[in-house]
Amino acid sequence: MRAIMGLWRWRHNPLRRGTDLAEAWVALIALVLIVVAAPVLGIVAGSLSRDALYRSVAEQRDRRHEITATVVKKVAQPPLDPDPETSTARDAHSRVIATWTAPDGSAHRDRVIAGLKAPRAGDTFPLWTDDRGRVVGRPLDRATAATHAVLAGFGAAVAVTGLVEGTRRLVVWRMVRRRYARWDHAWDIAGPDWGRTGTGS
Repeated sequence: MRAIMGLWRWRHNPLRRGTDLAEAWVALIALVLIVVAAPVLGIVAGSLSRDALYRSVAEQRDRRHEITATVVKKVAQPPLDPDPETSTARDAHSRVIATWTAPDGSAHRDRVIAGLKAPRAGDTFPLWTDDRGRVVGRPLDRATAATHAVLAGFGAAVAVTGLVEGTRRLVVWRMVRRRYARWDHAWDIAGPDWGRTGTGS
């Protein structure tokens, strides 16, 4: 916002200093970078992220398989957290010993988390595994990947905007310090007789 306010220094004014014009140029450059460069970099970052995430989606779909597991028995788990603010979605899942057949035909038996509230022996539930039957997470879907890409692009644009504004503030701060240093020097030259013209003549 201060970048826009700095543009007023271009107005023709006999009291305008050279540093005022320099600050106006810095404000204009910062404004152009924020309006043009930040969105462009955000779009580029979002596009690159989207492409990478879509490749990851395709790779996960090729390597992860949804199979059906069968409950052997329920495993005892700690009691539910009575505090509703700290309890999580895990309370709706159960730990069980289950068996399943991997895509490569191998048989497996292990402790897993089932999306069943009251599992009994013989119940079935979906389970994601890799080619060898090892339990993995659900593969990323394209909608989630697109959301992450949009957030990455937005984050890049915000980061560029912050960097440009921070640089502008640093440059203006240095200009102001230099201006104050010149004023101090001018006051030192004027000496203690400032305002007493003709004293001692």
